[in-house]
Amino acid sequence: MHQADYWKTVSEFIHCELCPHGCRIREQQTGRCGVRRHVRGVLVAEAYGLVSAQAMDPVEKKPLFHVKPGREIFSVGSGGCNFRCQFCQNWTISQSVPPMTPLSPEQVTALALARGACGVAYTYNEPLVNFEYILDCARRVHEAGLLNVLVTNGYINPEPRKVLMPWIDAWNIDLKSIRPEFYQRFCGGELAPVQDTIRAVAASAHVELTHLIVTDANDVEADLEALVDWVAQVSPEIPMHFSRYFPQYQWDAPPTSQRIMQRALVIGQKKLAWVYAGNVMGHDDSTYCPDCGNRLIPRQGFISGTVKVAEGRCPQCQRSVPGIF
Repeated sequence: MHQADYWKTVSEFIHCELCPHGCRIREQQTGRCGVRRHVRGVLVAEAYGLVSAQAMDPVEKKPLFHVKPGREIFSVGSGGCNFRCQFCQNWTISQSVPPMTPLSPEQVTALALARGACGVAYTYNEPLVNFEYILDCARRVHEAGLLNVLVTNGYINPEPRKVLMPWIDAWNIDLKSIRPEFYQRFCGGELAPVQDTIRAVAASAHVELTHLIVTDANDVEADLEALVDWVAQVSPEIPMHFSRYFPQYQWDAPPTSQRIMQRALVIGQKKLAWVYAGNVMGHDDSTYCPDCGNRLIPRQGFISGTVKVAEGRCPQCQRSVPGIF
């Protein structure tokens, strides 16, 4: 059993302090995440050193379009999540604890090196609920000269986030809505801590955002405009991925309409420099310079062609391009 970090004893409870839920956990029970358990007065990280999925993926699949385009990354996931999104696209491993197999931080690093990966992505379920494992992996991966990528809902308290941030090179954070009531109703969480994470990460590392547009939930144009306004206030240089929803888990509304996806792109491009559409067949996902229109990274789906970014700039007009190239 691996002892968890960030908790204290309060009467007969353990008070978990990893994420804003602040779960008060009775003996032999877990917090909302399903993987942090109270065992005889100690909080245990049950999923430490265990994975439910591992694969070599295009880094574009995370999605990260401004991080090592055209390279593959070693992706690992475990189980559990501190949200309860009704439309979860990975619910089989995030909304339960799936079968898992051992994989130590040393093995994660060795596999990434052996397979020629540009780094390791912590993804599939919500990686932050397995904080201790991610931190230990990230330290070893960094020492090996590889990148660490975190694909997350951003729901973590400031102190553990501060400890983790120096080891993570790139983040993709889900910004599910700009409305607090959406987070409360559909995710079982709060918006403000996610916004806090985005602001903190954007100030010190590369970050890209994903917004899943869910039919009959957050597909209102006024909400998209408000979301883009907020992201632009943080930084108009943050790459924004609008992703098309398909029915999953407890939400059976039709897939996001093509009209709404197109409107999202138009709304995003008014104030953001780098806007993309995900899960849209046939869409041109190439990266273009927003100043001169030069195609910097030809891309179709998750396949990128020759990168024309030179020392972080467009070679045609010298505009800066955010990312890790």
